[in-house]
Amino acid sequence: MDLDGRENIRELSPADLRGILKYVPQWRHHTFVIAIDGAVIGKETINNLMLELAVLCNLGIRLVIVYGIGAQLERLAKETHLKISDIRGYGPTDRGTLQLAVRAASEVGHLIERGLTQNGLRCVRANAVRATDRGILKGVDQLFTGKVDRVDTDLLGNLTSQELVPVIGPVAFTRDGSERRLNSDLLASELAVSLQASKLIFLLPYPGLTYKGQLRLNADVQEVRSLLEKEPATIDEPVRSKAEYAVKTIDGGTPRAHIIDSRIHDGLLMEVFSKVGIGSMIHSNPYSRIRKARRKDAPAIHSLTRAAVRDESLRPRTRQAVEAHFKEYFVYEIDESVIGCFRLTPYPRSTTIELGSVYVHPAYQGRRIGKAMVEYALETAAQGGKKRLVALTTQTSPFFRDTCGFGQGTPAQLPKALRESLASSGRQSRIFFKELKKGGPDRR
Repeated sequence: MDLDGRENIRELSPADLRGILKYVPQWRHHTFVIAIDGAVIGKETINNLMLELAVLCNLGIRLVIVYGIGAQLERLAKETHLKISDIRGYGPTDRGTLQLAVRAASEVGHLIERGLTQNGLRCVRANAVRATDRGILKGVDQLFTGKVDRVDTDLLGNLTSQELVPVIGPVAFTRDGSERRLNSDLLASELAVSLQASKLIFLLPYPGLTYKGQLRLNADVQEVRSLLEKEPATIDEPVRSKAEYAVKTIDGGTPRAHIIDSRIHDGLLMEVFSKVGIGSMIHSNPYSRIRKARRKDAPAIHSLTRAAVRDESLRPRTRQAVEAHFKEYFVYEIDESVIGCFRLTPYPRSTTIELGSVYVHPAYQGRRIGKAMVEYALETAAQGGKKRLVALTTQTSPFFRDTCGFGQGTPAQLPKALRESLASSGRQSRIFFKELKKGGPDRR
């Protein structure tokens, strides 16, 4: 699949330093497992990737690097005219394939070590993973293909705490020192779970998690699990294994797994240090949530809604006005970033409450986030004893009417203060309303 223009519109510039620093406290001293596909190694983009890893490490993020060797193994097989039993480490590994895998792992490990050294990082190729035989599966002897028997978390923790970067290859030793070939996606997943990593990040020359060629910026783990179980072919083959092990990793306690296109310049930094990112993130259920705004959210809310104010879909409000009324706002938060908001404004001696400032960051529109916020507002208003929720809009009538099931109302249904404000504004807003039931709306 070709690049889709993201590399041209989302490059990181020095001016983004302030944005990056905003996220640094969030991730400092957290562990990220970075899984580099073998196809990335040796490409011209690898030099920039090594620099990105250095930036992460120098900002206090603890890195563990895992790498694949599929592309190198395929090349060595052609050079030696040897028929290999399995390229990716999914199936049986015969002795000849194992010997080439050892060569490929050494070659790739050396290139990564050199790249990290050139960018000022200290690294260690550590034997922190012990392998065991995979055995016989469905009657087929897996020969020299192994699985993870043990992860030496103490060793890896000591290394990362000293700002050393462990580099782990897909050939590991058994208890008696024999080599076993491991699938690198499996290896990365096992490491992330054992280390209680905050992120597992897959880097490969592919746009990200795609369903029949369509890129998904983010997906709930339940959605991906369901597709893998019921319609695995829906997920494109180049990322299917990544998706499978992303689900396993999240089930093991790591809250987020990312699949990132390594060909995008500074893509790794953009994924970690921006609100939207450039790749795909598979997340656990607690990842997305709606909560009451806090005073410190005022700048984010004001910044989020400025575009909507410019096109007159929202009423203009200053940052100071947002801050003064922050208790009326709610935010939709993703990865501790505000990507949506709404406001519930009560009126004295009235059982009607106004829903306003409903807005979702453009990159997340079309994902039912707006509807989720409206449903939350309806439930909150009903639980607060209100009997009617009203919304004024100039440009989003179909959303309230068709998506959220509001009826179109009249000024007579508005509290006096809101009715007078509407009349004096000159906006000619349409009025939508919904009667509330005690206990909140039906959310089946």
